[in-house]
Amino acid sequence: MIESGIEIGEDLVRELLREQHPDLAALPIREVAGGWGNQMWRLGEELAVRVQRMDASPEPQLKERRWLPTLAPRLPLPIPVPVRDGAPSERFPKIWTVMTWVEGTPLDHASITRGDHATDVLAAFLKALHMEAPAEAPDALDRGGHPRTCTEGFENFLRAVDLGPVVADDIRAVWDDAVAAPEWPGPRVWVHGDLHPANVVVADGTLAGIVDFGDVFAGDPAWDLAAAWLLLPAGGAARFFDTYAQADEATVRRARGLAAMKSLFLMLMGQNGDRGLPGGKPNWGPAGRAALDRVLKDL
Repeated sequence: MIESGIEIGEDLVRELLREQHPDLAALPIREVAGGWGNQMWRLGEELAVRVQRMDASPEPQLKERRWLPTLAPRLPLPIPVPVRDGAPSERFPKIWTVMTWVEGTPLDHASITRGDHATDVLAAFLKALHMEAPAEAPDALDRGGHPRTCTEGFENFLRAVDLGPVVADDIRAVWDDAVAAPEWPGPRVWVHGDLHPANVVVADGTLAGIVDFGDVFAGDPAWDLAAAWLLLPAGGAARFFDTYAQADEATVRRARGLAAMKSLFLMLMGQNGDRGLPGGKPNWGPAGRAALDRVLKDL
């Protein structure tokens, strides 16, 4: 991968390790497919190197370094935990981080076959995550507000996506209902912020871990609860909300609208997956379409 004239390859990653963490430099290194803001390189069997790529700011990795060691012990699924910091250098002017490796296959390359188990696991994970955050916890950056603040993005996605037989009016009805729902009354709770099929891993047919916390913030849990439609098989949303048991009607309405918007985004990325975008995202299209179908069936 070449970013800003810098080829991010095994040689570069190994050189960075030799310079800053020589005790890790002899471990096997292999590229992990995918990635967007960051590129992942597996390091040995238990670690990974997270190299800043498309992200213009180091803030996502800095948030992970600051908060994931605090969050990980209370969560019922594995998440990546930073163990070493990598500083910008003359050859590579961005930050990078050595993190624990979360075993499993990303859901955009796998499937959930144990639906009830996965539903209960996701509900337990989010119930544990969505605890009141401290005052110094980060606010959302480009996401995290009430759906009404995202209407322009929703409309852009709706216009850009090739919907086929899906009725745009039904999608807009879901969105309008979310926009009309009351705001989250607080308190600010921890939110992953970017739960979609590429950011969770599965093993043995069920959820096995959650990755990529670069968008982590404190705010409205509806941004995570959209995962009831984005990640779980058809019919899973009702069981999920029964098990989660912390979402009022307004929060479910906001979550469903956000799920519709995120589904459109996945479909758009699938359309653009063969147009030179980092990593290519052709698998996101079918995942987004399936999620949108689940949202519409819950009308």
